[in-house]
Amino acid sequence: MSPAAAGRTVRPVSIASFAQAQNVRRDDVHNEVEGLLPVIEEVFSTIGITKDDVDFICSGSTDYLIGGPFSFVMALDAVGVWPPRAESHVEMDGAWALYEAWVLLQEGKADAALVYSFGRSSLGDLGEILTLQLDPYYLAPLGPDIVSLSALQARALIDAGKASEADFAAIASRSRRDALGNPKAQVRQDVAVEVLLADDYVVSPLRRHALPPITDGAAAIVLAAGDKATRWSERPVWITGIDHRSETHSLGARDLTTSPSTASAAAMAGLGAGPVDLAEIHAPFAHQEIILKEALGLDDAVAVNPSGGALAANPLMSAGLIRIGEAANRIASGGADRAVAHATSGPCLQQNLVCVLEGA
Repeated sequence: MSPAAAGRTVRPVSIASFAQAQNVRRDDVHNEVEGLLPVIEEVFSTIGITKDDVDFICSGSTDYLIGGPFSFVMALDAVGVWPPRAESHVEMDGAWALYEAWVLLQEGKADAALVYSFGRSSLGDLGEILTLQLDPYYLAPLGPDIVSLSALQARALIDAGKASEADFAAIASRSRRDALGNPKAQVRQDVAVEVLLADDYVVSPLRRHALPPITDGAAAIVLAAGDKATRWSERPVWITGIDHRSETHSLGARDLTTSPSTASAAAMAGLGAGPVDLAEIHAPFAHQEIILKEALGLDDAVAVNPSGGALAANPLMSAGLIRIGEAANRIASGGADRAVAHATSGPCLQQNLVCVLEGA
């Protein structure tokens, strides 16, 4: 939340460092620990610290992708937690792990935290795996996959007169072109809208280009407060507001063309307190960018997903955390002064997190 929303002084917390793995379609060489090791090493070495300089560790992942219980415990080997230290885990995208760490820093129980997340989407059938997160009584037994549900959302958007299939293709074309400047992106190409519209449907009205790629990847962020924030960064990137909200579990009870939870989270995070230069939006499906831009109140002057976004690489459990890291890097490099990052989880934008970032 923002200071105004909280009604009290919020402790300044910065994103001191960000690192991510090379996003790939399938990594058959490394296990989760081996994939995380270079990411953890980079996020520390970039600012010249070690694991001993952080007081708290929080991770985001899901056992359903790996097919084994308590995979987050195994992943701790990538950090090396001896001697023992405070650690936690969320069965969500790493953006929610960052929120938990941010709350702990607000309480003054830590001055620095490591947040990391990982996911190997290539190991199983995502259509079957993601169906398990649906309402277990009425929806999951029907077996709808995530692409079919997203296609219903896209069709509702078209029927409401808010978008067209050409709009979806234009978003995909821009995302892939922007990803050319992102060496970590998985899908990078300059392809015209007309070429994309010639693709076959996967589930009408969604063609292949409007779907996220299957991605294996990982990411990490170091949060800092107090004097560590200014010592570890020449231009600290401050989290000036953060909040997350959720829609009802029943898709049939929602207007799928809007995202009130995103709008509420943005209001609580203080997004409307001033203009933003760029937005890193976690929109796994092309049409969802349209919904999220409306919910966040963004106009066409705001640069959206200059990294390429989730259409260029979508490592489950990490893509939302990456949006925060990418936005922070733009500010740290002087490419922006104020930015908004967004993360989502669940079908049809069910859960949403909004993080507002500002440069020093």
